[in-house]
Amino acid sequence: MSLRFSAAHSSRIKKSKPPAFKHNSSTPSPYASLPRRKPIQKSKSKAEQHDKEEDLFGDRLDDVGLVKALANDLTLRDVPQAVQYISNRMFSPVPQQSAGMNSTRLAEVLNFRKSLPPVVTVSHVQALLNSPTTVEREIAEMIKGGAIRKVVVPGRGGIGEVLILVRDLDSMIHENGVLEQDVKERFVKLLHDNSTALSIPRDLVSASDARILMHAGFLTSATPGWTSTDVFSRPGDGSRGTLTSLDSISKAASGSLAAVGGEGAVHSAGGTGGGAKPQIGSFSLAIPSVGPFLKLLMSARSHLVSLLSKSKFREAPQDMLRERWDGGISGDDIASEARKNRGQFAGVLPGRTRKFKQFYGLSFEFILEECVGAGLIEVFETRSVGRGVRVI
Repeated sequence: MSLRFSAAHSSRIKKSKPPAFKHNSSTPSPYASLPRRKPIQKSKSKAEQHDKEEDLFGDRLDDVGLVKALANDLTLRDVPQAVQYISNRMFSPVPQQSAGMNSTRLAEVLNFRKSLPPVVTVSHVQALLNSPTTVEREIAEMIKGGAIRKVVVPGRGGIGEVLILVRDLDSMIHENGVLEQDVKERFVKLLHDNSTALSIPRDLVSASDARILMHAGFLTSATPGWTSTDVFSRPGDGSRGTLTSLDSISKAASGSLAAVGGEGAVHSAGGTGGGAKPQIGSFSLAIPSVGPFLKLLMSARSHLVSLLSKSKFREAPQDMLRERWDGGISGDDIASEARKNRGQFAGVLPGRTRKFKQFYGLSFEFILEECVGAGLIEVFETRSVGRGVRVI
């Protein structure tokens, strides 16, 4: 037996790796159950977003001059025609095919449109016709003549001044299902006798008629010149010369009427206090469902301005702005109709756009004229791309 022979060369002895280095393919990795996450993407700055935005022009649009009148219909000559023209063009027609809305949503859209009153804002009429001064003078003459009724919604600013044709208001009163026939006749006669009044004195309407008319939405309670909250802002008038003891006032809760002498502190002192004069009061004229109408206009105004603000110079051609408002729906040209006939729809379904989901199909021309009249945007002529629109 040779001295060079060792046990390592024997076939019965095999070297093995430590258990820590063994890898079994059947055993899952301890990291396999952990959730995989994508790397966090850094948010882009406003400058990068403007560069990514669809800007076909690297510079501002050419400005040849502002458009004075937005109406394309040359038959519009007076305010009543403009009011009817605006009301008839408020909404876009619902597509008969491929609308993207089920029957329930379609009924909601049509019922909402039907519930809105045929009113328009004063600023919209001024934007549609030539001269705002002439339009304002004509509105005053039409109101005095009994052809148009002006209704002011308090707390809404310029958007709260709306116009409605007298014949449309009379139809709304006669078609109302809450009012009785004799109440309708008395209320219509009262409105015709006070054609220029924005409010109705309380002594001209009985308590029962006023309650029914307020329930129907044709009257609201006018805010009086003095309310109980004025006592908080006038603590001196409430405590000066009153018979209320200082001990009871000091024990009253802070911010309550008792802390300033009570609601009748001024009258119990034998004086008026400069603000607690008794007054008869009046009812403000209102129109049913005018609140949803104004809410829709305010939301649509903000959306149209935001669409323009996405551009680099906050301006865009009118046709491009119309495409953004419509939401990229399929066009009405021959090629689009051919694709529809073949079953190939290139574009977004109208019911999936914000125009129909949030604004119930409000037309682009209507909201464009509304924003121009409100002084939010202006329309100008360019040399090559037609009309342009910019944010003021």
